[in-house]
Amino acid sequence: MLFRKANSFMGALKASRSRATCLKGLNASWLRLRTNHSSPFSDLSDPEIPLPVLSSRSRGVRPPSCDSGIASPLPSDSFKYLTWHELEEHDVQGNQIRCPRVREGPSEEERFFRGEHHTLCARKKLTENEKWEQRLQENWENCVSLNLSYQDLGDLYQVENCKRILRRLIRVERLWLVDNSLTDLSAICLPRCKELKLSRNHFTSFKQLPKLPAIQHLSLDENNIETLHGLCALRHTPLESLVLQRNPCEFHDNYRQLVFSNLPNLKMLDGILKLPEDCPPPETNFMSKICTIL
Repeated sequence: MLFRKANSFMGALKASRSRATCLKGLNASWLRLRTNHSSPFSDLSDPEIPLPVLSSRSRGVRPPSCDSGIASPLPSDSFKYLTWHELEEHDVQGNQIRCPRVREGPSEEERFFRGEHHTLCARKKLTENEKWEQRLQENWENCVSLNLSYQDLGDLYQVENCKRILRRLIRVERLWLVDNSLTDLSAICLPRCKELKLSRNHFTSFKQLPKLPAIQHLSLDENNIETLHGLCALRHTPLESLVLQRNPCEFHDNYRQLVFSNLPNLKMLDGILKLPEDCPPPETNFMSKICTIL
């Protein structure tokens, strides 16, 4: 009896020693693997090394939300509604930027109801003198080439602010206004503009275009222009190329002939040079028509 108990005890002792030896070998191989294949900074992943924890108060960051798992808002979120001239300690002017942001942020009341309290402190109320200084800093009057595309101008006050800027572009020669939800710029005059891109907007007629006495290249693709009425307003301009692709008027009979007949200076339509078949047939006089009928 005692002999059997001794044998079982010795067997258990050997099994525990073998498990310990196996675990020791695994730990040694794991350490060699970390030493050979880890970067000098991979020790930070060791669970025994405490990681520094940043306080949410010191960074101005809320704790992660339960549904998204992302810390929100980010520290930069307090500036997301600011335009460049509202930032302090810089003297950059509008004519020095090729693609400035001109879209204004929502009102304080709207941001409050959105729960964006962290953005309220970033904007301060300006005096009339400070507003005038900002207008001077914009310096739109000296812009020659400007890209104001993708400004997300869905709200009425955003469109009015954009028109305010367009009225000041008295020297601009190259202007891009792509995808801005624009519908009517007939009250705007761009006296020196030679190239204008109005692609992917909501224009329905040529009468809604701005006044363009010096225009040479005009892009109106992906709008909703149904007829060619009003195209003659561009007849006395030096317009050389016009893009009307993906507009309903493109499907009219004799579409290219009608466009070229209204624009005698036009050389290219929808990226295709003027072809002989694009020229309208010569007009016959009234007497020849009568003879033909008889």
